[in-house]
Amino acid sequence: MIKIQEYKAELESIVSKVGELGVSLDLDSLKSKKTEINTMMEEQNFWDNTENANKILKENKKITDLLEEYEHLLLSTEEIEILIQLGEEENDPQEVDEIETSIINQISKTKQHLENMTFTLLFNGEYDFNNAILSINPGTGGLEAQDWAQMLLRMYIRWSEDKGFKVVLLDLISDPAAGIKTATILVKGDNAYGYLKNEKGVHRLIRMSPFDSSGKRHTSFASVDITPELDDDIEVEVNQSDLKIDTYRASGAGGQHVNTTDSAVRITHIPTGVVVQCQNERSQHMNREVAMKLLTAKLIQLKEEENKEKIEDIQGQYSQITWGSQIRSYVFQPYKLVKDHRTNTEHTNVDAVMDGDLDKFMYSSLEQNIK
Repeated sequence: MIKIQEYKAELESIVSKVGELGVSLDLDSLKSKKTEINTMMEEQNFWDNTENANKILKENKKITDLLEEYEHLLLSTEEIEILIQLGEEENDPQEVDEIETSIINQISKTKQHLENMTFTLLFNGEYDFNNAILSINPGTGGLEAQDWAQMLLRMYIRWSEDKGFKVVLLDLISDPAAGIKTATILVKGDNAYGYLKNEKGVHRLIRMSPFDSSGKRHTSFASVDITPELDDDIEVEVNQSDLKIDTYRASGAGGQHVNTTDSAVRITHIPTGVVVQCQNERSQHMNREVAMKLLTAKLIQLKEEENKEKIEDIQGQYSQITWGSQIRSYVFQPYKLVKDHRTNTEHTNVDAVMDGDLDKFMYSSLEQNIK
């Protein structure tokens, strides 16, 4: 017997939450703003200022996406209602079973869609809509820590791909024995930085090390750093005399030039100690350009965090993440548990987390930060 009343109650709950979401979005204001932008875009001199025009187009896309997503959510609730009505009217047991399966699937999809949209409302930072630059470095511990860093890199790539984001490898130094010495990727997609920004910190692994023949448990650390990719029009004051620029021979895949020329670039910002590097582009010039963009993003982030107006105001204030101040622990043995120490959020399916199931942790961190 189809559980009509149960499904109706669930639909009522979903509709109520969708309504609350609409209030939070302030749909009337969004529609009014979109109309205003459309009027501006029709003006003949709209493209006279390219920089301003691109900002307006970016804002228009954000508003359009929100309105379309909400409309899609409303259509999903209507589809559930129609399916419930069909279930009430149908007498064929086989047809009823198929309709019930459709109702369950549609409710599940709509709930996930609603959760995702509610999640996006937490992105209220200045750079949350931007792409994200994610860097991973192993802590002390040799091969075990390097292997852990590589596991984290895979985890974030899987999460990014599941979200439909594009991942661009900017820098990767592997160890022939195992793992990675450092890695930097660019995650491209709407709100990529908003999702990832709270992943910054030290991540701790506890497991039976495959590199220890005695079978003892080991604790390893790796740091994750997140910065927003900034638009080219965002400027930060950087004195060339404050930069130490080193070139070196790149390693790894990438073509003949990788192993025959000093194409890789490492830039150190002496006043703050910030170090960036890039080796995956096809020339030293391109690697330097990307490295400078990474440096600018990090310095902007520092300026934002310290609430300073000039880079020189934060000289000497930057410090690297210290081992032991972990934000999250991943326990493989003697039990399985991933725990975020900031929010106390836990997940017992470690394999799922390592395959990119991170939204639970990200959502909790974002919620905590707006309270």
